[in-house]
Amino acid sequence: MSLVISEFDCPCCGENRMNPRTFDRAVLGRDIAQVAWQINSGWRCIPHNEEVGGKDDSSHLNGTGLDIRSVTSRHRFKTVSALMDVGFTRIGIGRSFIHGDDDPNKDPAVMWLY
Repeated sequence: MSLVISEFDCPCCGENRMNPRTFDRAVLGRDIAQVAWQINSGWRCIPHNEEVGGKDDSSHLNGTGLDIRSVTSRHRFKTVSALMDVGFTRIGIGRSFIHGDDDPNKDPAVMWLY
């Protein structure tokens, strides 16, 4: 099953301003990973970003960030590998999700833990 753009809608307002390059990379990454991807967060409006405790310069605000539900070690590995394979240069690993972004305005080749 491929990703659809509506999975990246802001749950607060229903708008979606995902960067087309980021979306295309996410679709390709999911196909490479060959595991289901549930998008926890795609594009966010400012009020929703504040509500969830997102940073003021969050990549979700410009449509270059996504959070993928991930709770097993195998799913995490396949997801991170696929994100890197398709050009996501910034990876965050949480207990229950993986953040990927390809924000051209931020330091590339970084990985962090939540």
